[in-house]
Amino acid sequence: MPLQVSDLDNAIPLWDDLVGAEARLINHSENHTFLFSAPHGEAYCLRVHRPDYQSPANIESELDWLEALHKQTELVIPEPIAGSNGKLLQKFTTASGDTHYAVLFHFIGGHEPTPESNLVELFSVLGGYAAGLHEHAVSWKRPPGFERQAWTAEAILDAEGLWGDWRVAPGVTAEVHEILDRAQSQLRRRLADYGTGPDRYGLIHADMRLGNLLVDGDQVCLIDFDDCGLCWFGYDFAAAISFHETHKAVPALKAAWLDAYQAIRPLSALDIEMLDSMVMLRRMALLAWIGSHIETSLAQTHVNGFAQGTAELAQRYLRGPIWP
Repeated sequence: MPLQVSDLDNAIPLWDDLVGAEARLINHSENHTFLFSAPHGEAYCLRVHRPDYQSPANIESELDWLEALHKQTELVIPEPIAGSNGKLLQKFTTASGDTHYAVLFHFIGGHEPTPESNLVELFSVLGGYAAGLHEHAVSWKRPPGFERQAWTAEAILDAEGLWGDWRVAPGVTAEVHEILDRAQSQLRRRLADYGTGPDRYGLIHADMRLGNLLVDGDQVCLIDFDDCGLCWFGYDFAAAISFHETHKAVPALKAAWLDAYQAIRPLSALDIEMLDSMVMLRRMALLAWIGSHIETSLAQTHVNGFAQGTAELAQRYLRGPIWP
């Protein structure tokens, strides 16, 4: 069951800014996000972490990177707020005895873009954002104790994957399973050959999908670094087209993303060729995620036909390239 505002009774006193504020749940996917409207006019977002997903050290490492990005780049990203004890990461217990970790952020206005919008200009922004993040990640000296998950082929494709097992996701029939099994075998080989050299693999956002963007006029804010981790840099493009990999606009969005990215951080021909593998890897991750998070509205929105669509994408991947 999703958390309710009443479950936050022990969390609200941890931040002076939340005392007397009105709250409502605005999102539940991996975590719960609550919007707080304070009497003095300020607004805040409280992210309550799902138990047993990210460790405290993992969350603190995410916050370390956010703070470094705030200080060292011009990217528009969320700004966390320390609690009354001076710490960004807080812990509280609900009345039922469940323990949760939570982080408070300044509210950022804007709307989530949709696939029906003209996204070419937006993907130019995203390409620049991704290149800026990757440039920073390559040069940034991570603090002692820094730890984040690695989005490797094994972590996504194995039965014990970070987001679950794609093999048992809704809609994975025997026919779909056979196609996806061939695709994931090819995918593993190509990723192994590509390797994890520092020019192509490092710390990334890993979830730059439309649902994690807030657009307000000319401003685009990239939110939710909760899944940031080690992966191939090209995976950030694949994440940007999450749930919409077969949309007819993708080739134009890819071109816009690449132009903006390479204006900051040039790619090799192999890096560009491997974007198909990144898209296939991400789609398999999403299929597993839908199966393990079917209780969420996001999973329920996309579940119908998703496995079949993944199989169709896999057939195009096996023939190659995905987009002519």
